[in-house]
Parts: sequence; C-alpha cells; structure tokens
Amino acid sequence: MTSNATAVWNGSGKEGKGTMSTKSGVLNNAHYSFRTRFEGSEPGTTPEELMAAAHAGCFSMKLSFVLGAAGFTPDAIETSCAVTIENGAITKSALTTKAKVPGITAEKFAECAADAKANCPVSKAYNCEITLDASLS
Repeated sequence: MTSNATAVWNGSGKEGKGTMSTKSGVLNNAHYSFRTRFEGSEPGTTPEELMAAAHAGCFSMKLSFVLGAAGFTPDAIETSCAVTIENGAITKSALTTKAKVPGITAEKFAECAADAKANCPVSKAYNCEITLDASLS
C-alpha cells in the first residue's frame, strides 16, 4: 500500500507559506508556515504535528495487534505523542499511552507496549530517540 500527500510552498522560507493535502482529503490545503512551525503564532499545522499524529495512531494500532496476539482485547488505547525539533533535526518522539485491557498484568502490558514501540512501522521509520510512558487505566 502506498499513501500520498502533496505540499505546495510559496515564497521564502521565513516569509512564505504553504499548504498540505492528502489523497484521502483528510487534509485539504492545510496551512503551514514558519510561524506555525517555529512560533505557534498563527493557526495551521506543522510537519512535526503530522508526524506526532502518525506515530500515536500507528503505535495504538500496533499495540492492539500485539495485545491480541497475546490473548488480550483492549477496551481502549489512548496515545499522545510529542515530536521535538531542535537545531533543524527531529530529535525525539515521545509516546504516552494509557490503555484499558481486561485481565492483563502490568508486567505483560509493559512487555506488549515495548514490543509495539519497537515494531510499529512509524517507529521503524524514525531516526530519533523514541520514548514511551505506558500505563493501564
């Protein structure tokens, strides 16, 4: 499977602005700029925000598969992710997840979460520090 997106940029790096769209239409000319990316001073998205959403979603789905393979069905998995950019490089992707998984021990859950962190496709694609804070609710 191949996923597709398009970015259009107009103008200089600092004063210009752009849009990002996805083939699915979930993003349709979503605004981004230097100000959205580095100052947070106007509405819009950033590449790092989209990376964080991708990592949170991918990890949650992978954790569900790992739990299922271990004989557990989660009632809910909620994951947030913070992607850090420093000195022109993505340096960290920090996952925080809380899950409700009937019948699982804390130790088994930690094992499954570590497996999902290491093996979700987005984790495998990132070349940065990946941290995980996983807990049961």
